[in-house]
Amino acid sequence: MAPLPFSNLPMHEVGAVVLPLARAAIGRALGIAAECDEAAPWLQEPGACFVTLRYADALRGCVGTLKPHRSLLDDIKMNAVASALHDDRFIPLQAKEWPTTRVEVSLVSQLEPMSFLDEAEALLQFRRGTDGVVFESGLRRSTFLPQVWESLPEPREFLAQLKRKAGLPVNFWADDVKLSRYTVQKFVEE
Repeated sequence: MAPLPFSNLPMHEVGAVVLPLARAAIGRALGIAAECDEAAPWLQEPGACFVTLRYADALRGCVGTLKPHRSLLDDIKMNAVASALHDDRFIPLQAKEWPTTRVEVSLVSQLEPMSFLDEAEALLQFRRGTDGVVFESGLRRSTFLPQVWESLPEPREFLAQLKRKAGLPVNFWADDVKLSRYTVQKFVEE
């Protein structure tokens, strides 16, 4: 896998840039004045991320991209706003919720296609707590970030719920199933 553009930096320095960037983008979208430093040169490199929001320790939004198609700066800002206002699972975030909403930014590595002959062989390749997984079959597609292993620690159940998320039965399997994995560098506000 190709190294991420910030991989030579201390991770606390990366977090000190990406978390305020996501928070400021959402704040501005909610009409709350917010400034942050957008000058880090590595933010101009192509990148992919997920922005997750938690309010009262419950998921409040999560939107992201798996493949770089714009600068990391733009990806963070656009996914942050989409997570707050356009995640179809939730009503848009309200300004009154914003001060106590916690932001999480997960910077996504390059996707790595997995090779397997059947579901059993695929399950043996899952790295619990490490892999984010993309499931594809026909036009159906879903993904779970590595953080989902915390609530679905068994590979069989992890894959079953990926299938369900894609709109398929949990026992579904077909010859056209494709799986890819990725890792993330996760940054969470205190």
